[in-house]
Amino acid sequence: MSSGTRFSGRRLRVAFALVSLLCVAALVGGYATAEADASLAGSDSAGEAGSDNDTNERVVPPRDNVTVVATDSTAFITDEGDGPRKRAELVAFAPNGSVYYRNESHTRYWDVDPVAGTAATVEYVYADHLAPEDCHSGSVCTRNGIERVNLTTGNVTHVYARITPGKHSTRWHDADRIGEDRLLVADIARDRAFVVNTTTEQITWSWDAQTDFETESGGPYPEDWTHINDVESVELDGRETVMVSVRNHDQVVFIDTETGLRENWTLGSDGDHDTLYEQHNPDFIPEERGGPAVLVADSENGRVVEYQRANGSWEQSWEWRDQRLTWVRDADRLPNGHTLVTDSNGDRVLELDANGSVVWSSTVGFPYESERLGTGDESAGGESAAALGLPGRTPSAENRSAVSDAAALLPKPVVNGIAYLLPGWVGPVEALAAAGLVVVLPVWAVVEWRRRAFEVHLRWPVQIRNR
Repeated sequence: MSSGTRFSGRRLRVAFALVSLLCVAALVGGYATAEADASLAGSDSAGEAGSDNDTNERVVPPRDNVTVVATDSTAFITDEGDGPRKRAELVAFAPNGSVYYRNESHTRYWDVDPVAGTAATVEYVYADHLAPEDCHSGSVCTRNGIERVNLTTGNVTHVYARITPGKHSTRWHDADRIGEDRLLVADIARDRAFVVNTTTEQITWSWDAQTDFETESGGPYPEDWTHINDVESVELDGRETVMVSVRNHDQVVFIDTETGLRENWTLGSDGDHDTLYEQHNPDFIPEERGGPAVLVADSENGRVVEYQRANGSWEQSWEWRDQRLTWVRDADRLPNGHTLVTDSNGDRVLELDANGSVVWSSTVGFPYESERLGTGDESAGGESAAALGLPGRTPSAENRSAVSDAAALLPKPVVNGIAYLLPGWVGPVEALAAAGLVVVLPVWAVVEWRRRAFEVHLRWPVQIRNR
């Protein structure tokens, strides 16, 4: 009978070995695929066709102008071996997918906007992490700034910058030009939105979130309370208004520059994750283009969503997501009815047509925001989903995988947090493979130790003998 026990042990070893080999194969395959995709992003980009984003067919993307992408990490895996999350880049792709411009001089890149009246000039927000000695203190700090670059000549011009203590939750994510010498800035560090005159460097208007929010709400105060990540100057009822994305409060609010918060216009509420869940980069679409409407990258919900203003309240009018969309942080409605989407944890920038099909997609490491030159700033040239009659799109049952169904059982912040911390080439399959190895290898080791420590001989009477 002892020989039967040894035979079962051999079978158990084979099972553990097969599971381990499958996990390793998934990790190696994921890394190799990501490396190939990243190399392709530097040339033709990875094309996706089909309504449900199911194909790996490579095509040259049919872009009608330069597409500029600001990344929160590297866009490419280079010959020197640099990997995702190593550095950030501002990169522009020509219509054929080739690299038109590239700059990696800053620690992080955030908002990027075309400069009105120019063909190939943009302004962008950057962050540089500084060492304690550069901050003249005992801790690190961050230089938040705005620069302007001509993508054709590469000429860079300084616009405005300020240094804030610490990093992570002190970085500015957005700045919009609202005049020849006026910038509207989303200030995460001080939980405010403000307007600065870039000639005099004097602040001419500001809104402090504590005017309308209690510090017990939202995120942890003061570490990362509001995380105000986007601002936009809009006009409501003929009055100058600032739309503010208060990310950690799951709200988009509208601030009259003279009278303050227009409470009845607020979209979402703190903790109402069915409406918005830590959103990024909302775009306002005015009445003359089918609004009032707000197109939002609903980040933690893993979707692009649009809300239409009707009878004094907001109603959901459109939603788009596919199996891969993970942590979307930007969406722009283009003049042709297409939607340009930036999926950070999905490591891609993609364009949807009016039917909701993906017409092209580029693999880009951890992108934050994208702009199509010649279409205006963000969604300035686009119409609302209601006016265009855009159909919503979500993954159908037959296009869902066991991996995506398993991930759906976990809280979305957990899934997105894991994806954020892992290397850019680790997708759901690779993450499960890594988790499999973490579980299987220790269990295998324990089983082997117990088998060597104790041997069971099935004799009469039964004996358990220490080796």
